Amino acid sequence: MSMVQSLNPGLILILAGLACLCLPYQRVRQALTLIAPLCAIGLLATTPHDTDLATLNLMGLDLVFYRVDNLGGIFGFAFLIAAFLNAIYALHQDSWIEDSSALIYAGAAVAACFVGDFVSLFLFWELTALSSVFLILKSGTQEAYGAAMRYLGIQVLSGVLLLYGAAQLYVMGGADISLRALELGADPGTYALLVAFGIKAAFPLLHNWLQDSYPKATIVGAVVLSAFTTKLAVYVLARVFPGENVLIWIGAIMTIFPVFFAVVENDLRKVLAYSLNNQVGFMVCAIGVGTQLAINGAAAHAFAHIMYKGLLFMSMGAVLLRTGTTKASELGGLYKSMPWTALFCIIGAVSISAFPLFSGFIAKSLTMSAVMKGHYLIIWLMLLFASAGVLEHSGIKIPYFAFFGHDSGRRVKEAPFNMLLAMGLASALCIFIGLPTIAGFGHGYLYSLLPYPDIATAYEPYTFEHILTQMQLLVLAAFAFVLLQRFGAYPAEKRGLILDTDWVYRKPLYNLSVWSGAVWNKAVPALTGAIGQYLTGLGQKSAELFKPQGAISRGPITDGMAVWAAALLGIVLLVSFYTSG
Repeated sequence: MSMVQSLNPGLILILAGLACLCLPYQRVRQALTLIAPLCAIGLLATTPHDTDLATLNLMGLDLVFYRVDNLGGIFGFAFLIAAFLNAIYALHQDSWIEDSSALIYAGAAVAACFVGDFVSLFLFWELTALSSVFLILKSGTQEAYGAAMRYLGIQVLSGVLLLYGAAQLYVMGGADISLRALELGADPGTYALLVAFGIKAAFPLLHNWLQDSYPKATIVGAVVLSAFTTKLAVYVLARVFPGENVLIWIGAIMTIFPVFFAVVENDLRKVLAYSLNNQVGFMVCAIGVGTQLAINGAAAHAFAHIMYKGLLFMSMGAVLLRTGTTKASELGGLYKSMPWTALFCIIGAVSISAFPLFSGFIAKSLTMSAVMKGHYLIIWLMLLFASAGVLEHSGIKIPYFAFFGHDSGRRVKEAPFNMLLAMGLASALCIFIGLPTIAGFGHGYLYSLLPYPDIATAYEPYTFEHILTQMQLLVLAAFAFVLLQRFGAYPAEKRGLILDTDWVYRKPLYNLSVWSGAVWNKAVPALTGAIGQYLTGLGQKSAELFKPQGAISRGPITDGMAVWAAALLGIVLLVSFYTSG
């Protein structure tokens, strides 16, 4: 085994990212951002599977830094493709901070897919948090700074819980910290691990960091962020908690609640953030079902989602670059001046909506079939409702209000060529992996990469039943949108603040902390002053008691104590004299 083959592909990106910190020349740095993912893809393609390629024994811990199997392979492959597309998308700008952060962030996510123990996972888990925060800070606004600090805090908390869970496994499992399937509750640390993964996956009530930070990131930063953090959590959930029933309901709830927020949200990048929640919910639900078909569905959905969600964020980034806003109330009619961006946005929209012949259809079909075969009727109905919601807020709302709808009168330039190229390549992938299999091309190629390829290749998404069910759902959802628009019942696009569950800690808890701080600032001086006065008075009274003229030095009690002390001293001396001989 050569040293090169023993190198985790993620380290190539991390080293390239560190090199970008030292390279002052824009062209050299940008060439490195393109070459590094391609080299990593080439390395991954030649790596043998199911073999520990880089190990280390550290203080009795067996660390595995590089191991490839089908599950980690498809996630790592998707991350590397996303890193390459993101690098193309960023070519129009000269930002060494974003170039470096994006590469290190992507590299940490890739590396995490190929480690074999929880301690190694923790190292790259935290590196994703520390490197990605600069993609938010680079926006340079006060709102971005606040969001970045909240983002960093919650991501670091996720890492701390991961480390605590790993420590519990070490104590309870006899030094076994291998990254393996666990049963929730069998060990106290499993609950900490589930919460740690749930934070990064944006479980309900743990999700607000996503909508808070992604829309405030830079144009390139939002695209990069959309690809890695939540899908890394999906990968680890599939690795550690496959078949955990609680994930079925968590995932189903995740698919539904963002629909209501996304429909009324005015900021289209924030709509995409809620939509991201919704899509990850399908993956989490599939992991909870836990069958081979369901795990294939989660992996395929993650792969497809990285492509079409990145495409949608790219299109909104192009709109933001040219217009300075992604507020639906301020957009419309942009198809006249940004036709290519509009076309690519529509491809992303129909892909996320799971139209036949596009990537979302062949990915979501696996999950829906697995849920139905598991006889989870209520869950299946919830996912069906959520699928209709996806069409409403991402399939229709995003392209309609940005490029069509009312004409805002904005006449701007088309997106830069590199942006269009990145969007074009992402669109091609969305179409390629959604087509029926012909001569090895189409969705069959993606299915061959899934964790259980034999199960996947035996599955056929393009059946009359699947196509009819999906088309009925899509047509009815589109018809509902048209009716609501026609009769003015669809929520109006207007400026406003949409309250989410983060209101609890961003308003009442914040006010409580401010009030507590004010009380503390007033209480401390008063308390220290009272304690100081008490100690001063106690010192003065002590001095009065013990000075030569004090109360203790006067009176019969003091005289008697002196006599008895002298007598006891005499007795001790006599005893010592006679016993020494």
